[in-house]
Amino acid sequence: MASSKLTMADRLQGNDKSVWVTFTELARTTGAVNLGQGFPNYPPPDYVCNALTKIGESGNFMLNQYTRGFGHPKLVSNIAKLYGKLHNRDIDPMTEVMVSSGAYESLFCIFQGLVNPGDEVIIIEPFFDCYEPMTKIAGGKPVFIPLRPSPSTSGENSSADWKLDPEELSSKFTSKTKLIILNTPNNPLGKVFTRPELEMIADLCIKHDVACVADEVYEWMTYPGVEHVRIASLPGMWDRTITVSSAGKMFSATGWKLGWSVGPPHLLKSLMAVHQNCVYTCCTPLQEAVADGFELEINRLETNKEQSYMYTLPNVELLPKKNRMAAMLKEAGLVPIIPEGGYFMLADWTKLGITDDQIEDGSDEPKDFKIVKWLTKEKKLATIPCSAFYGPEHKHLAENYIRFCFFKDDKTIEAAGEILKSFK
Repeated sequence: MASSKLTMADRLQGNDKSVWVTFTELARTTGAVNLGQGFPNYPPPDYVCNALTKIGESGNFMLNQYTRGFGHPKLVSNIAKLYGKLHNRDIDPMTEVMVSSGAYESLFCIFQGLVNPGDEVIIIEPFFDCYEPMTKIAGGKPVFIPLRPSPSTSGENSSADWKLDPEELSSKFTSKTKLIILNTPNNPLGKVFTRPELEMIADLCIKHDVACVADEVYEWMTYPGVEHVRIASLPGMWDRTITVSSAGKMFSATGWKLGWSVGPPHLLKSLMAVHQNCVYTCCTPLQEAVADGFELEINRLETNKEQSYMYTLPNVELLPKKNRMAAMLKEAGLVPIIPEGGYFMLADWTKLGITDDQIEDGSDEPKDFKIVKWLTKEKKLATIPCSAFYGPEHKHLAENYIRFCFFKDDKTIEAAGEILKSFK
């Protein structure tokens, strides 16, 4: 019998569940077409994979050993070079860049390194689901504020229609506020915050002496006519912003689990203290390969932008998939929200003609959880429930929406389309 003493730490209680574990396993066991978890099911760019192969064959045995704990020198130098240009400032690769085991670890280090018990963290909904448990595990208090849809002005439902209420946002800032988490382009919505929206957030951060965590992992995936503005580049914001990015998203290699944080030394030193007492250092050959990818992309961005993967990924590769997914969803009777960035699409499922009795499973879960389980089991189509990206008091705002990932090969999208046709 398990000892009553040998139990989970109190700070983890209630934070042990994961929407990804639940629905990824359900998709696997049912053999469903998986438009749930967000990753491509086809190869990354050849030059990134080839770089890793060459490293293994190079004979440089030191690339199999530990590298600098806060980031492989070649990689942090290239990150500083690129992000210096993006932020229009010189960035010190040794003190203003930290490489992590994916953007996920960067976020963990931020919460552990900066949040004290009782600190408040403002989280904009919908949000990437780890923000809430990471805040709580650090002893902080999540303070949620939802993006609210407004009437469309474009003739179709767009992520641009979802906006913060300025007065509501201002009311969330108190003397206890330590951080605000800004995810742009947003997962799961695909919203790209406009310059005026970012200026509003920046003004409040400066007024209340609050730090901003800019989760910008989808920074290269914005669609034509949409500008990705970096909040750290706004006046007065560099000194209070940590920008989080991802090699997995940048090079479509999510399994490489490499990310980085960029920001001022007085903020990054807290992350570094956590990192060195957690994973200490990241995989050396992967960092070398990503550094090589950076060198190629920096050159392309400077000499011929249209050859850059950072350009072709959203404009050539993802845009047709996005348009095709929207058309498929509309044809089936769903109402998609067209994203400005990223590779996810929310859709209102309530016009599918599915009754509450069909999806009822006797649980007290939100309705979108029930429809996703029903779709996965009965229709063999796996998606993700949108209420997973909301705090407890606002989950009802998301029950009509489910999330589709369209970064899949043509065969998978076609298979999903055939399933959706059954709802016509």
